[in-house]
Amino acid sequence: MLVNFTKADVRISVNEWTLKSAILDREVTCVVYTPKIADVTEPLHLLLINDGQDLAAMQYDQILLNMYQKKDIQPIVTVGIKAGNRLQEYGISGQPDFKGRGSAALAYRQFITQELLPAIYTQTTNTAFASYTIAGFSLGALSALDIGWHEAGIFSKIGAFSGSFWWRSKEFTSAQPDKHRIAHKLIRKSTDKPSLKFWFQAGTQDERSDRNQNGIIDSIDDSTSLIYELYQKGYQKGKDVRYVELIGGKHDVATWGKMMPEFLCWAFEK
Repeated sequence: MLVNFTKADVRISVNEWTLKSAILDREVTCVVYTPKIADVTEPLHLLLINDGQDLAAMQYDQILLNMYQKKDIQPIVTVGIKAGNRLQEYGISGQPDFKGRGSAALAYRQFITQELLPAIYTQTTNTAFASYTIAGFSLGALSALDIGWHEAGIFSKIGAFSGSFWWRSKEFTSAQPDKHRIAHKLIRKSTDKPSLKFWFQAGTQDERSDRNQNGIIDSIDDSTSLIYELYQKGYQKGKDVRYVELIGGKHDVATWGKMMPEFLCWAFEK
């Protein structure tokens, strides 16, 4: 399927293709957004987005068209990866949560690096990109953090919209409500400080839960405490880490679509 969206001297080609993954033992469908911009010779950047099935609903093509028209961002190829079994394929590599979810997170990461990227090179006729960024929504954001952190030799930036950073190895208790969060431990226990930049978004209406009863909803608490772990590793506020808290923002596609232009500007600003 190929659809062209045109605005003045900018055109976005949207091409859906399916890749047979031996690693995941299933077919993976991707939606590829490729820009055609007059008189532009800049190298293309690559953006992978988990939960790519959500991009159509947020009118991602129109977001790109408007931003290219205003010359806000550099040209990027976006590959939206439609989700399979999210509760198993998204997570932290090799560390299922206390319910056994995320058991295929390592396989999903291997699929990205060993199967998807080579397929993208073939499909787009690009053998290399100017930069590689990975992003996602909710559990897809947790997966993006995992993949970007472990594959920092490939990716340079990570985007997390309403990240599911509550993911934990043991069920929380009132005595230790914030212990056993897997993503936090991943960063805290790492001996390396990968060369990465991070963008986080949370909404004040992402949820209502407040495990530790501190007056801050868990999605914001989990995100900001994860950012604290990054600061402890030596990453710098503003330079390496950007956090956006949207008043009234919800855990939904409409909110993530509203925040997408800001993320794209952060990642690919001219």
